[in-house]
Amino acid sequence: MSVLTSISFFEVTMALLFVGFAERVLLGYAPASMVGRQGWLLRGEIEE
Repeated sequence: MSVLTSISFFEVTMALLFVGFAERVLLGYAPASMVGRQGWLLRGEIEE
């Protein structure tokens, strides 16, 4: 059995939810120098 066939829909859904939650937490609590307009981790239109 392949590794890809053993992945369930529930596992994919939970992974996507976790990544989305982690992104929201990171954007909310990380310093602007890290995730702001000139940040090294994420660059975006974030209100500072």
